[in-house]
Amino acid sequence: MTSVLRAHPSPRRRPRHRPAALLAALTATALAVLPTAPAQAAPGAPAAPAAPVGGFEQQILFKASQDPGYYCFRIPAVVQSTRGTLLAFAEGRRHDCGDAGDIDLVLKRSTDGGRTWGPLQVINHGNGDTHGNPAPIVDRRTGRIVLAETYNKGRADGLSCDVPCDRTPHLQYSDDDGASWSAPRDLTADIRPPQWNSWYATGPVHGIQLTRGRHAGRLLFSMNAESYAAGRVTGNHAALIHSDNGGATWKVGALDSWPVAAGSASEGPSKSGGGTEWSGTFRQKPSEMTLLERSDGSVYVNGREQDGTDLGHRTAAVSRDGGNSFVAPFRALPDLYTPMVQGSALRLPGSRTGRTLFAAPADPDRRRTMTIRSSYDEGRTWEGVDRGARVTTDWSGYSDLVAISREVTGLMYEGGAVDARDEIRFARFTEDWLGPRRAPDPTTPDTAPGARPALVLGGARGTDGRFGQALSFDGTDDAVRLPFRRSLPLGTNDFTCSLWFRYAATTGEQPLLWMGGVGAKAPQVAVSGDPAHHRIVARLTAVDGAQPAAVAQAVTNDAYNDGSWHHLALRRSGGRLLLTVDGGETTVTPDVPGSVSRGSVFGVHLGQKPDGRVQFTGALDEVRVYRRALTDTELSRVRADNARVDGPLVLGLPLDRVRGGSAKG
Repeated sequence: MTSVLRAHPSPRRRPRHRPAALLAALTATALAVLPTAPAQAAPGAPAAPAAPVGGFEQQILFKASQDPGYYCFRIPAVVQSTRGTLLAFAEGRRHDCGDAGDIDLVLKRSTDGGRTWGPLQVINHGNGDTHGNPAPIVDRRTGRIVLAETYNKGRADGLSCDVPCDRTPHLQYSDDDGASWSAPRDLTADIRPPQWNSWYATGPVHGIQLTRGRHAGRLLFSMNAESYAAGRVTGNHAALIHSDNGGATWKVGALDSWPVAAGSASEGPSKSGGGTEWSGTFRQKPSEMTLLERSDGSVYVNGREQDGTDLGHRTAAVSRDGGNSFVAPFRALPDLYTPMVQGSALRLPGSRTGRTLFAAPADPDRRRTMTIRSSYDEGRTWEGVDRGARVTTDWSGYSDLVAISREVTGLMYEGGAVDARDEIRFARFTEDWLGPRRAPDPTTPDTAPGARPALVLGGARGTDGRFGQALSFDGTDDAVRLPFRRSLPLGTNDFTCSLWFRYAATTGEQPLLWMGGVGAKAPQVAVSGDPAHHRIVARLTAVDGAQPAAVAQAVTNDAYNDGSWHHLALRRSGGRLLLTVDGGETTVTPDVPGSVSRGSVFGVHLGQKPDGRVQFTGALDEVRVYRRALTDTELSRVRADNARVDGPLVLGLPLDRVRGGSAKG
């Protein structure tokens, strides 16, 4: 499959550290609803709002119990007007929380930097239909706030829109800081080509106005669409929409189109717009894109990657001509861990470190643990999830970021103790709360060809190993994580994982080696101790074509948690999965066909699951992975003499040295 980029023409895809004591205290005190304030916009720019005490505070902004007449609220978007008024948009879902019901566009306004908010305003009545996907933009030259949005016919059964789903873009505007709004006008003729006939979605997230270069003043927002023909979805389109006259007229600019692989359609329940989905048949399927202008005037686009075969749940592209075209097709970001969900990005004004922010849930499998991650090169690289500032451990989903002042930033996000759709919250925080830019993590050498050193997290300390030194993991935050490189994913190949382990834990999951995603459907290779059930578990999850994920699992008859060193080998070989401990006990189980590294978030971790929720207490030594099945004789040499055998070697971690930082103990 080939991506098609055009300068001119050419989803909402919704199915959802702080220390623990401090986080609990903040959450317990900050979610009370603050008093409301008058919503009139004050003339002129107001004084900068006071920073929150302690650097962080949050409140419930939209919730069914406090805003009667609605079943739930979803899809946040927020901007700040030229007069300093914050405008927080959301979908008010009247009868259920489905994506295609009776949905109004609603708004709350704040004139004091998000400390207090005015009452709910309905700015666009669905009247039984779906009016949603808010994408607001502020024109700094005129003060006008324009709001792109998408309509479809509503339904009362709680189900998603049928495929193909006839969805149309509209636009309305306000010239009085959001106090009143124009009648919506249909933009279909301008920005929805006839072939984009299966799905269409504006945003949802704030758009931007360019400030640099020959296109300064241009308004930009993102959209994605799908095409449908001959009874099937045929292509996905990700585009930027722009206006050079304050929103009077609009054009499709940068466009990246990806076709469905020929003959690969497979009907099934949609994970995105609704109806029928052809899962895993695109290489890339970007949607719900957040935008920012870099200091060089280029536009960075970071989107949700939905159901593509390339690794990762995030994808990115860049435009260097004001949003007229993309420099290259979207490229997946496998190690920017999120579930399949919309996210938001923002260059932080006034940052002492040139910081750019990305907000999204950090659990790669489920919508929970809203986290703000930082980049110091304007989105070219992102810090690891372990370095992010954790907003909540609750369920969490869609979000938007807004610069309130040079000192205070706002985050509007879906969250809840039971469900990410319980409420929409608004958080205010400072750069100090995010924490300083940290020095690089300590590393340990990786002997595989072309490999960079692996990162040693949490201060894992050295200990006596089976051969020389090893690394000990404290079960709290210690781990080893490999930087992503294209040679790490094992794909459909046979392989061998070889490692030494030592532990004495009697409870809990004890992850030894994890390659791939996390969750029941994510392709992965995982080996963990399960002492409570007296076993070691090796699990392989693979995806073959458009078929659902399948699992092969091999288990031992002992947990080997006696505090002594044991050698483990897991082999995928000729349709079998073989798990061997100490050269003796071998469990053989049928393999499942397909790739163990496709579509999902991808990470390689020692001593930790990729979601960071389970840690290993023990020690590891001489961890290797080969892209072939070693013979029994080769494994015997590795076990007895730590012998090197012919590759291809995917990773080789002796774990005998830690550089660039002081280990604990």
